[in-house]
Amino acid sequence: MTGIFDQALDDALPAVDRQALLAALQQVLPPAALLTEPEQLRPYECDALPTVRALPLLTVLPETVAEVQAVVRTCAELGVPVVTRGAGTGLSCGATPVETGVLLVTSRLDAVLSVDTEARLARVQPGVRNLAVSDAVAAHGLFYAPDPSSQLACSIGGNVAENAGGVHCLKYGLTVNNVHAVTVVTMDGELLELSVDDLGPDLLAAFIGSEGLFGIAVEITVKLLAAPPAVETLLVAFDSMSDCSRAVSTTIAQGIIPAGMEMMDQMALRAAEDFARAGYPRDATAILLVELDGHAASVAAEREALEQVMRDAGATSIRCAGNDEERALLWKGRKSAFPAVAKLQPDYYCMDGTIPRAAIGEVLDYICARSEVYGLPVANVFHAGDGNLHPLILFDANEPGALEKSELLGAEILEKCIALGGTITGEHGVGREKINQMAVQFSDAELDQFRRLKRAFDPQGLLNPGKTIPTLKRCQEYRSIVKDRAH
Repeated sequence: MTGIFDQALDDALPAVDRQALLAALQQVLPPAALLTEPEQLRPYECDALPTVRALPLLTVLPETVAEVQAVVRTCAELGVPVVTRGAGTGLSCGATPVETGVLLVTSRLDAVLSVDTEARLARVQPGVRNLAVSDAVAAHGLFYAPDPSSQLACSIGGNVAENAGGVHCLKYGLTVNNVHAVTVVTMDGELLELSVDDLGPDLLAAFIGSEGLFGIAVEITVKLLAAPPAVETLLVAFDSMSDCSRAVSTTIAQGIIPAGMEMMDQMALRAAEDFARAGYPRDATAILLVELDGHAASVAAEREALEQVMRDAGATSIRCAGNDEERALLWKGRKSAFPAVAKLQPDYYCMDGTIPRAAIGEVLDYICARSEVYGLPVANVFHAGDGNLHPLILFDANEPGALEKSELLGAEILEKCIALGGTITGEHGVGREKINQMAVQFSDAELDQFRRLKRAFDPQGLLNPGKTIPTLKRCQEYRSIVKDRAH
C-alpha cells in the first residue's frame, strides 16, 4: 500500500471493450446524453476531494428513469462497473470514476415531482438541489431540515448516498431521519421501492448512506417540517477551548436541544470573519453559534436557561441576533468557514469524524499536539452538539511531502476518534478516503457482514467498486501499518 489514498483498487476489474459498450449505449441513449471525449470527461474525474482522480470510459447523463434502467441493464450484461455521481460536492472520493467503467450523472433528473402539504411530503428526483426543496415549499410555511454547508449546490441524491446532515441536524436529524421513501434502480435494472412503511428489515435505512454501493436512487420522497414561529440565534464567545467544550456538553445534559450548535476555534472564526464580515469577535479563542426554535414562549425559556449555562461555563460575551438579516449573517460566517480557511494556505484537507460530546476538549488537545508535530496548522469547525468535527488541515501541495503529511495527520485524527468511542465519519461518507480506517473501526466479522449486504444488492460487485468496504488483504496491511506506527 503506497499511501493513505492508494491509487490502485484492491481488486483488479476485468477489461472492458469500450467500443462494444459505446455501441450498446448508443442504442438506448440520445447522443446528448453520452460524453466520450477526454475533454468532456475531465470535469468528472473527481469529487470535491481531488486527491484521487480518474477518467471513466464514458459518462452518461440520463434524463429519465427509463434511461437509467437501460444504462444499468447494458452495463450488467457487459460486466461494466457503474459509479453514480450527483453534484460532485462530496468530500470522500466517493464519486471518483472507475477507469474501466461508466460514470452515471444524475444532474438532469432535477424535477420536484409533487408536494403534498397535508402529508408534509415532497417527491423529488435525485438531481434536485438541497436548498431548492425548501425554496419550493417555503410559500406553504414548510422546509426540508438537512442543510449541509454545500446546500446551494449539493443534490438530494448525493445527500441520500452520504446520509448528509448539516448545522441543524442536532435537533432535526440526518438525511435518514428526513426521508420517507426512495425508488431505487438495482444493478439488474429493476425498480425497488423502499419506504419507512415497509415491514421487516429496515432496508430504507440501510440504503441511505450506502454511497452508491447498493443501487441508484431515482426518486426520493422527503419529509417536510413546519417552519418554526420563533427563532433565536446566539453568538457566544469564550477565552478557552475547554470552557467552550464544557458549555456544549452541559447544554445537552441540561435537556436543552438547540436546532443547531456550531463551534469554531480562533483560526476558523477569524478566517470566517475576514471572509463574511459576520461580526464574530476576533479576540475570542472559540465561539459557539446556538440556534433555538419553536414556539415563542418555549424559545424564550430555553434562551434564558441557555444563557445561564453559557455564563456558568465561562462565556466572555453573549449576543443574540436582532433580526432575520443579522441571523443570516451569523450563519453565513459559519457556512463560509471552508472557503474562508482556503485563503490561509494554498490547500486544505477537510476531515470528518464524530466523537462523544464529553471528549471534545480531549480531541482538540490531541489535534493541537499532532498539528505541532507535523508542522501543519489545523482550523477546527464542529457540529458541536452531536460531536461531529471538521478539522481543516492546512498545507501547500507544492511542497514535497506536504500532501502525504496532511493525509497521515488526518488518519491519526480519525483513529483518535475511534479510540475515544466515536466513528470515522459523521456525514461525509467513507468512499476511498477513509477505507483504511474502516479496518480500524470494524472487525473482520463486522466487515464480512457489510460485504454480505453488498452482495445481496449487487451480486456482481459492479456498483461503485473499490469504495467504503475494504478487502481482507487491505485490512491486514493497514492494521500492520497502525501497529508499527504505535511502536
